[in-house]
Amino acid sequence: MQLIEVRSKKQEQLFLEVNLEINLNNPAYIRPLDKDINEVFDPRKNKSFRFGKAIRWILIDDSSLTPGGKLIGRIAAFTNKKYKNKGDDIPVGGIGFFDCINNQNAADMLFDVAKHWLIQQGMQAMDGPINFGERDRWWGLVVKGTEIPPMYCMNFNAPYYQQLFENYGFKNFFNQVCFALKVKDRIQQKFFDRHAECAKDPNFSSAHLKKNQLGKFAKDFTTVYNKAWAGHGGMKQLEEKVVFKMFQKMKPVLDERINWFVYYKGEPVAIWINLPDLNQWFKYLNGKFDLWNKLKFLWIKMTIKNKKFTGLVFGVVPEFQGKGVDSYMIIEGAKIIQGVYIENGEYKIGKSIYDDYEMQWIGEFNPKMINVAEALGTYRSRMLTTYRYLFDRTKEFKPHPVLL
Repeated sequence: MQLIEVRSKKQEQLFLEVNLEINLNNPAYIRPLDKDINEVFDPRKNKSFRFGKAIRWILIDDSSLTPGGKLIGRIAAFTNKKYKNKGDDIPVGGIGFFDCINNQNAADMLFDVAKHWLIQQGMQAMDGPINFGERDRWWGLVVKGTEIPPMYCMNFNAPYYQQLFENYGFKNFFNQVCFALKVKDRIQQKFFDRHAECAKDPNFSSAHLKKNQLGKFAKDFTTVYNKAWAGHGGMKQLEEKVVFKMFQKMKPVLDERINWFVYYKGEPVAIWINLPDLNQWFKYLNGKFDLWNKLKFLWIKMTIKNKKFTGLVFGVVPEFQGKGVDSYMIIEGAKIIQGVYIENGEYKIGKSIYDDYEMQWIGEFNPKMINVAEALGTYRSRMLTTYRYLFDRTKEFKPHPVLL
């Protein structure tokens, strides 16, 4: 077996092809867009390079008869001064984009090369598999639900990956839970009751996102996000201009009807951001998104109904938590998403605009949000794990602390 550092365009392509080679015969596999992976390692596209560096390797079986050797693994390692979790008292690096055949020796070679590089960078531990960037992409190893097709920009792996990590010595730093439900299923009555209580107060109002007012909704999103999340679990303050650019980038695939905001006296106090599951369309593109495939995507988007949408962000500012605002927002959204209406004083379900809903992961260290998700009547659709490996094997391992 031979490790090769990715330095050339050809090697960058091989890095992408490892993922395809390992998962090719898995019916649940959806190939990620090449551009989404390449942009992680492009200093012009990924702002994380301002605070750190990244490196990649591929592993080949040079005893294979395949010209140049058979692709059997890959890994990336990175440092980021901004990467911190609550309770961290040592510098922690990251590994990600790990793929490997079911061979512990091969996996150990990949983990070893990443570890040694991170030690050289002054790191004392490594977390993985994580992203060199935001946590809403490529974060965590799938340990339950490996038979389910991945959502857009979600890691995908075979069940044996868990043993490759744990046999090497990685330990569970925190679990990440995804929740799902059938859109046609009736929401529990308590949500309707709490919605009714909030609705009695004329100061409450709701609105769904409008594409022709992206600037306003970007500002409202930033206000709620920074109050609800910044400073917790490694989350950082967001700038309004960054959010606006994010909304502009998402505009071609935004569905206004599934993005909701709640206001109190005109001030934003809660947000619920969702997207159609883009992988329901991207699975037809085989990882490509050049001009031809962009045109193909537009055709697919117009002709194939997307039956699933995914939850990205759900939150309430601290001063309105525990006051029923989450229920108010959910029912306001359900009026359109589920076609909820009132008949003879009772809430009825009409025609749903999607069939399935799945939330992006919530860390088990955040029990409040876990409780909100479970209260919706969801089921746990899949679980991912962020692992940590301490370089000093005598040091006490501490899992991610619970957020209070």
